[in-house]
Amino acid sequence: MSEKKPGFFSRLAQGLKRSSTQLGDSVTAIFTKRKLDAAALEELEDALIAADLGAPAAARVTERLARDRFDKEVTDEEVRAALAEVVSETLMPLQCELNVTGMSPQVVVFVGVNGSGKTTTLGKIAVKLKREGRNPLLAAGDTFRAAAIEQVSVWGERAGAPVIKREIGADAAGLAFDALETAERDGHDVVLIDTAGRLQNKAELMDELRKVIRVIKKKMPEAPHHVVLVLDGTVGSNAVSQAEAFLEAANVTGVVMTKLDGTAKGGALVQVAEKFKLPIHYIGIGEGEEDLQPFSARDFSRALAGLED
Repeated sequence: MSEKKPGFFSRLAQGLKRSSTQLGDSVTAIFTKRKLDAAALEELEDALIAADLGAPAAARVTERLARDRFDKEVTDEEVRAALAEVVSETLMPLQCELNVTGMSPQVVVFVGVNGSGKTTTLGKIAVKLKREGRNPLLAAGDTFRAAAIEQVSVWGERAGAPVIKREIGADAAGLAFDALETAERDGHDVVLIDTAGRLQNKAELMDELRKVIRVIKKKMPEAPHHVVLVLDGTVGSNAVSQAEAFLEAANVTGVVMTKLDGTAKGGALVQVAEKFKLPIHYIGIGEGEEDLQPFSARDFSRALAGLED
């Protein structure tokens, strides 16, 4: 009999253990046999910022504790509860599963840096859509890497969805145009377009991404309907500069955070949410199709704070 796979929350909590343990150790060190005074609050705020939570959210946690517990002894559990409340309040308005209803075909472009899990995310969403009775078309728009083209092809087979692809080095914008023409001709209601992973500081690669978006708009002025930024959960505060660059280049409409199953620095999602107010569609904690789940602010905040489900 095979061992039962742990539930999604417990695996998310395990993935965020680096963040929650770091926070827990800091809290214990700060508040052992000590009242919640101004110096302790300052130390706590610094610890929360060091855990990638960002200054605004860290300030709100300490303000909440100061309001209720100033000059009193405070427990580790009370600090964690305050952290979970603040994170949940920050993220709850942004909890929003990707919605591809409306004008057909819906065009979804996936962007992000190399290795963020962008192509895998596209594939998992294709499988999900197919199971829901939709008719997706996949476009292997990362024409720089043979492995990316192959990866989209494999996910296309899993989903039972056709894939538009070209030879290595082909024009990615032209491929996107062809994908839209194919979708209109063959009656596909969703087009999922992969793009080359690019570093946010490489101007020529960002220019190519802008070209892809321009060509899509030339074919369908109201498209793309969604531009999904896929962020790697292990990069910490660097996620903020990535979001900034891709927002400028491609008018990002929503976020997916992946790789929350390893040494995740989960606080960075709070920073991105705080600064850009982008909808958070999904989080990923593994390679399997079922490992991409709709984002839950409550579950994420409790796992980040090291609390039980």
